Amino acid sequence: MQLSATPYEERLTAPRSWWLISFLVGVSLALILLPFGTLPLLGGLVGGTAVAAVVASAYGSPRIRVVGGLLIAGEAKIPVSALGAAQVLDAEEARAWRTYKADPRAFLLLRAYIPRALRVEVTDPQDPTPYLYLSTREPENLAAAIEAAREAHA
Repeated sequence: MQLSATPYEERLTAPRSWWLISFLVGVSLALILLPFGTLPLLGGLVGGTAVAAVVASAYGSPRIRVVGGLLIAGEAKIPVSALGAAQVLDAEEARAWRTYKADPRAFLLLRAYIPRALRVEVTDPQDPTPYLYLSTREPENLAAAIEAAREAHA
């Protein structure tokens, strides 16, 4: 398998506030278990924090990659040859595309804590998905990587 000309990888890490909330979930569980003694209290603090942190990390940290002629966004794997024009969305335009301009058939890798996004047309006639909406902190770099991969695999 040939790698793309400009490999791209980004992890959409969860914001710091989610980690604070994970700790507060552990504190809450510890307070619930306080009447049962010190050991259950510590178990609740550690266990509750760990479980909440795993959930925050699993949901809050998807990866976007362009490699080997594929765009891999979360669970989706799309060949770059099936993609059309990429549109960089600023915060206002990204909000519009995830609300009133959104198509229910579109693939959304949406993270509300990331204000910018990239909208990529899907040109495959067999695919009912009209476009991909990808929350990203670096939409210009992602668009360039998709274009470079498309040219490398044309």
